[in-house]
Amino acid sequence: MGDYADLPGVRTWYETEGAGDPLVLLHGGFCTNDTWGAQRADLAAAYRVLLPERRAHGHTPDVPGPLSYQDMADDTVAFLETVVGERAHLVGWSDGGVVALLVALARPDLVRKAVVIGANFRPSPECFVEPAMLDEMTPGGAELAIFREMYEAVAPDGAGHWPVVAAKMIDMWRTQPTLTTEDLARVEAPVLVMVGDDDMMTLEHTTALYRAIPGARLAVVPGASHLVPLEKPDLVNRLISEHLAQDEVEAMMPIRRSPTSGAEAGGAAA
Repeated sequence: MGDYADLPGVRTWYETEGAGDPLVLLHGGFCTNDTWGAQRADLAAAYRVLLPERRAHGHTPDVPGPLSYQDMADDTVAFLETVVGERAHLVGWSDGGVVALLVALARPDLVRKAVVIGANFRPSPECFVEPAMLDEMTPGGAELAIFREMYEAVAPDGAGHWPVVAAKMIDMWRTQPTLTTEDLARVEAPVLVMVGDDDMMTLEHTTALYRAIPGARLAVVPGASHLVPLEKPDLVNRLISEHLAQDEVEAMMPIRRSPTSGAEAGGAAA
């Protein structure tokens, strides 16, 4: 079921299904809710799943000016306050993972647990396996063809607005996000950091993200890329569900989580 919410920043399209504790799915850059097709039914069996499409994505219109992760995080906070109406779990993929981190930092009162998949906390050139990838992206190029088709099929601004949105997104990726490990050390929500072993983001960057968040959990999915929710849906869904359901990590020989290591309090020091 889909509807619009009149949020302060932008009139936002969202869909809902299932019942139970709220779980908000935050799609990736250039994507729509359709990309969650392998997750939403499984998760809706246990949760009230809500899927907002961010500004300039899917059925949600663009707004004047540049795009920023902070504006999209502010939109998400407004969505949590006005539509969800209570603390929720956040599951974010790629750009959606960045948004989830920003929301968790700004409003810990609204976030129960978070899962971030293929996310980065620094601008793309600093963390991409192939930094030149951005230079190869053009609105009419083959690299973005599938995203262009998704946009043109449902965008309220019309197919002709695609080049504007594409340019805004690429500009945003060049300079954002700009979080530090000190920022991430302030995340209070339990976080699962997930990534494919052949992701766009370097494993070193993902490991730095994991180490910076106090008490975070890390899942490197073998034989998977940045599209791991599509490639390994059963495993991804199980990892998400286990993280959301499990309050304590029960390991037989913990090192980072050992009560004497100081890692839980130190975050980035681990």
